[in-house]
Amino acid sequence: VQLQASGGGLVLAGGSLRLSCAASGRTFSSYIMGWFRQAPEKEREFVAAIRRGSSISYYADSVKDRFTISRDNAKNTVYLQMISLKPEDTAVYYCAAGTSVYYSDQRAYDYWGQGTQVTVSS
Repeated sequence: VQLQASGGGLVLAGGSLRLSCAASGRTFSSYIMGWFRQAPEKEREFVAAIRRGSSISYYADSVKDRFTISRDNAKNTVYLQMISLKPEDTAVYYCAAGTSVYYSDQRAYDYWGQGTQVTVSS
């Protein structure tokens, strides 16, 4: 599986962005999809994940109620809608695909996209 993330950019605090992650291959629907982020000089951290059937999703406490993960299995794409962005959301955002139930652990993911930069200015 190859993943291509897009949609990052520069936005003012309080603004919104929608990230997309397009996957190659016919088995997209069999993967749990996750979003992680890495800020400068910080470790990569879990942001959100969505299970195969799209009905169950998980969020880090820091983004709950502001970010929404969704997926379109027909388009092999996962999205991350981000609203009420804060400067502390500034990071490179990565999408990932895996089959493990440990959705918040980056070691559970087998495939990673290249990352897209999100910068939130105050």
